[in-house]
Amino acid sequence: MGKDYPARLMRADYSSPRETLLCETRELFYTTSVARDNLLKEFLHSMNHPQLSIIVATYNRPPQLLQRAVDSALAQTVTDLEVIVIDDGSVEPVTLPERPRLRVIRLPMNRGISAVRNFAVTIAQGRWISYLDDDDELLPHFAEVSLQALASSTLPTPIAVLSGLDAIHPDGTLIRRHLPPTLPRGAYFGLERIEPQQSFFSKQTLVVEREVLLDIGGFDEAFSALPYTEMFLRLNPVCSLIGVPTVTYRQFIHHGPRLSSDPSRRQVDFHRLIDKHEPLFTTRPRLFAHFTLRHAHSLYNLGQYPAAIASVCTILRSHPSFTFTNIVSVLWRKLRWRRGFSLF
Repeated sequence: MGKDYPARLMRADYSSPRETLLCETRELFYTTSVARDNLLKEFLHSMNHPQLSIIVATYNRPPQLLQRAVDSALAQTVTDLEVIVIDDGSVEPVTLPERPRLRVIRLPMNRGISAVRNFAVTIAQGRWISYLDDDDELLPHFAEVSLQALASSTLPTPIAVLSGLDAIHPDGTLIRRHLPPTLPRGAYFGLERIEPQQSFFSKQTLVVEREVLLDIGGFDEAFSALPYTEMFLRLNPVCSLIGVPTVTYRQFIHHGPRLSSDPSRRQVDFHRLIDKHEPLFTTRPRLFAHFTLRHAHSLYNLGQYPAAIASVCTILRSHPSFTFTNIVSVLWRKLRWRRGFSLF
């Protein structure tokens, strides 16, 4: 521990996603002598492993937003946790007040959100892993609700949990509420049919075992705009997902930098995702049509109207009747809502 790894070992071809992830993140952090010292410090951190590690990756985020996110993670009703903030080479290094359960690590260069999250998992102390975007916040019961659901679940193991997410305007107004479905191991999160009141857009609330993340290789670092969407297509086939209808996460919708709302990146990564998982989509054409329509709806909600229309046209050509029926259904629900009736 602490010595240099030969380049030939760090770049070798490994037989499993887990070994590849550990190798790549080791290489990332062995870039400089300072980084080596930090890595040794992290491995020698506490021998008392917490239940949960909350990972916050950040890059050039305004300090007040990052501080709000970190404060919400440390304000959980469950105290058996750690918060790991990874500064992905920000122009101005992150400075946060020292707190007992807070670890702040600065990487020597910017590597991207997925690479940072993968690295953080390899140094996390907790059995369970969760992520918090640096401009969002957790409600105080996030950890408690998630860990209780995991402890009481009867689903096939391994298991992970999702909870409700509120999309919030900067002035505090609720824009949308997303409540996740429960899907057993062997399903495909994002492709399955779910109840109208349920949503696939609360992926940020994931709490999953560290070992499971390592075994599937973590996030695919080729994806910058849809990393969760791609990762869940690999996670759910090997891990049951509990959907808890309790809101625990506040996602702030703003005009600042957010990779998920970059229209060009979303479209590029959407097509990259289709190419990567083509066998899955080919054998489930109707589920793929649902998936594409949800993507179009997400683009529409982000104000990316041309891209949303292009996605609808893609499915309209292959599934005209299905697409038309679903569009009419969505429009009818929105019309009822605007007239003051229940949306569902």
